[in-house]
Amino acid sequence: MQIAYRARDITEAHIVAGFLEVHGIESHVGGHYLQGALGEIGAAGFSNVHVDDEDLYRARELIREYEEGGSTITASSPDEDKPDQYARWFLLVLIVTVWLLVQIY
Repeated sequence: MQIAYRARDITEAHIVAGFLEVHGIESHVGGHYLQGALGEIGAAGFSNVHVDDEDLYRARELIREYEEGGSTITASSPDEDKPDQYARWFLLVLIVTVWLLVQIY
C-alpha cells in the first residue's frame, strides 16, 4: 500500500477515503492513534489515506478532482426532491381540508 493523500486531520482523511470508496477504490486511513498525542491541540499531518499500489494513479487523479472542487459523482436527480414534493402536497391537502371544514360548519 502507498500513501495517496496526506490529510490535515483524521476527519479529512475519512472524507477522502469515503470519496475513493464511492469510486471503487479500497482505502485505509492511518494515524488514528497519533491524533490524540498532543491532547486538545489538533495534531496535523499524521493522517494518511493509503491505497493499493495498482490503484495509486487513479486515486491521485480522483483526489486532484476533489481538491479542485470538481467531482465525478453525478448531479442530483429530480427524484431526490421527493420529500419536498410530499410536503407541498400534504400542505395543499391540509389547506383544502381545513377550508372545506370551515365551509361546512
